[in-house]
Amino acid sequence: MTAPRSRFLALSLAGLVGSIVLAGCGDDPEPTASDPGGSDSSSAAGSPTPEPSTEPSTEPEPSETESSSTETVTVPVYFSGDTPQGPRLFREFRKVAANNPLAEAAALMTAGDAQDPDYGTLFPAGGFASVSYGDGGFVVELADDTYTTAPGGMTQQAARLAAQQLIYTLQGVQQKRDPVTVELDGRPTTLFGIDTAGGLTEAPQIDVLGLVSVTSPEEGATVSGKFTASGVASSFEATVPWRIRQGEKVVLEGFATAEGWMDKLYPWQSEVDVSGLAPGEYTFEASTDDPSGGEGSGPTVDTKTITVK
Repeated sequence: MTAPRSRFLALSLAGLVGSIVLAGCGDDPEPTASDPGGSDSSSAAGSPTPEPSTEPSTEPEPSETESSSTETVTVPVYFSGDTPQGPRLFREFRKVAANNPLAEAAALMTAGDAQDPDYGTLFPAGGFASVSYGDGGFVVELADDTYTTAPGGMTQQAARLAAQQLIYTLQGVQQKRDPVTVELDGRPTTLFGIDTAGGLTEAPQIDVLGLVSVTSPEEGATVSGKFTASGVASSFEATVPWRIRQGEKVVLEGFATAEGWMDKLYPWQSEVDVSGLAPGEYTFEASTDDPSGGEGSGPTVDTKTITVK
């Protein structure tokens, strides 16, 4: 796998609103990555009927001339992005080598190697020696002590969100909500100053995920005619406005209705007809509804660059 670029987001205390706790497994009734497993499918926490299975599945078997090393699986990888609530986590579905998807996904995550340029990572440059899963949960072996203490500029809140970035990614790949232990030289250690000996578990989605995200179209997608936009959101009265912009000009808009709101993120989808648009590059944008009319912190927005042909 090509070594990905590293992008570390320096976070201030003011950028993180409210504390992020390492919650127990029972706090969220849905698996953290219970979304469709396909890279072009809808998003997490309960998939709508038309969506494929949540289980990451291998690509079609290679021909006799292909090596088994070319087999891939599609897995969720969580990155960080800015929101009105401060930094939050956003997910991309990515193809990784099928023989070690946990390590491959973790490498993309730590490097901040996201397709969407609005996303990054909460991890400074570095990586893990190994990532494994067994009966007791996930074990992440550190390559050195780089990640044991928080780097300069990382607040405690940022450290906790970084831990959630790791937890959500590993649980999403494995489709298990078991705890994560970080080790150095085979013994439990700290992650950015957080004790992991008892196992770290996922915080509620509503506390750590961006309140709206776009799964389809993906960043850089080419679309024509009609396509289905999809994602997840927790938006006022389950309303998810969407727009297509060319520059700052809105050329098309509508809304989707999510399957729920308030307690977690729910799937949304909408049919989008771009047949009336001239070929070219556009921005697809989904947001949370803003009942304050702009008087509050404003809506959470997720955007994808698309090409209409």
